[in-house]
Amino acid sequence: MFNDRELKEECGVFAIWGHDKAAHLAYYGLHSLQHRGQEGAGIAVTDGRRVQFHKGMGLVNDVFTKTILDELKGYAAIGHVRYSTQGDSNYANVQPLVFRSQTGTLSLAHNGNLVNAHALKYQLEAQGSIFQSTSDTEVLAHLIKRGGALDFNERVKNALSMIKGAYAFVILTEDRLLCALDPHGLRPLAIGKLGEAYVVASETCAFDIIGATYLRDVEPGELITIDKNGLSSETFSSSGERAICSMEYIYFSRPDSHIEGINVHSARKNLGIELAKEAYVEADVVTGVPDSSISAAIGYAEAAGIPYELGLIKNRYVGRTFIQPSQTLREQGVKMKLSPVRGIVKDKRVVMVDDSIVRGTTSRRIVAMLREAGAKEVHVRISSPPIKYPCFYGIDTSSSSELIASSHSVEEMREMIGADSLEFLSVEGMLKAIGRNPSQHQCGQCLACFTGRYPTEIYPDTVLPHEKEWEGLKG
Repeated sequence: MFNDRELKEECGVFAIWGHDKAAHLAYYGLHSLQHRGQEGAGIAVTDGRRVQFHKGMGLVNDVFTKTILDELKGYAAIGHVRYSTQGDSNYANVQPLVFRSQTGTLSLAHNGNLVNAHALKYQLEAQGSIFQSTSDTEVLAHLIKRGGALDFNERVKNALSMIKGAYAFVILTEDRLLCALDPHGLRPLAIGKLGEAYVVASETCAFDIIGATYLRDVEPGELITIDKNGLSSETFSSSGERAICSMEYIYFSRPDSHIEGINVHSARKNLGIELAKEAYVEADVVTGVPDSSISAAIGYAEAAGIPYELGLIKNRYVGRTFIQPSQTLREQGVKMKLSPVRGIVKDKRVVMVDDSIVRGTTSRRIVAMLREAGAKEVHVRISSPPIKYPCFYGIDTSSSSELIASSHSVEEMREMIGADSLEFLSVEGMLKAIGRNPSQHQCGQCLACFTGRYPTEIYPDTVLPHEKEWEGLKG
């Protein structure tokens, strides 16, 4: 009934200005963001006179060699790692997207999803635009180029004011680097410094790998310009209610990253602590589903006074299970990807902590594996609220019909995954754990996938993130 795909975010972005090894540093930055996208990667670089780029399908290590990086000469670069959520992977959609014209070169990289992209595409095509990809990122390029004789930054601000949804953009021309965040700050974007060079990235872990120092986060509705005159800031939109994606803390970001000053590992550990307070159960061991749930499992064990043990081992050399062509192979794929530690769970009452349940099949298989390994009881605890609604902002949670929590009670889900008990963290507990004020509406986070309250307008023809590639294939 439920497709066996994990939660996937569309991409990560990186940018650097003012370093003679810009492409090489972009490579390392993208490597640290590889968890945000594994199907395509690209880097565009400028030396002040021209923009060069290289991109391709696959992991960062697959796409770039030392020879390629050496040929990308320049002092500024933007980079991107990409995950395509449905349909064939498409080279044309790998970013940065690069557009050349008589007035110069424009390259863009984007993390997020534009909820009015379809409507804007219809308008632009009616005016003569021809799109080369199915990526909503290309919409911004066409809007910028149609800005006429205005100053470049004014054209960018006008274009940004027309798009709606979640976006963290990095834009590179021959002589400047621009960075922009949507008015709600739905996606993360941080600024750092490496000597005299400026660095921008989706996560601060990209700063650590190159030795950069974190300065601050890009503010909602802010346009940053970095050029020969340094860094300047202006506002292209009044900031809306802050609503950064909760799943950045729960699942997506690396534990060593800081999002809005909050360490991700600490936030996840606090989620586990709150979960133990809300959903304690007597047990012998606590284990977490690798890797994103480990921190929450440690917090749960600490608060519950139950030993934490490495009850599940992840094989890091197995591809993602959802790409297997048949149900039988997908079943085998889960066993190849995760292995229970029989000596830890045999004859034990096990608390299995996971960060989320999306479609339910993976949870069912892990519970079954723990039982096969001899666990007497398996109690599942989820360090987030039930995901009941689709995400329109760049996360592959598909439609409500494929989300198990949208049409089943917790007890029904417990029966479906075969657990002895199942409990989720409350929205209030989640907000408290991450450090927000539960009395404040939305509390600075986007809660749409849990509550159905979207921080932006959702248009009738809004395309879900997983449908973008499919639309392109149909066309």
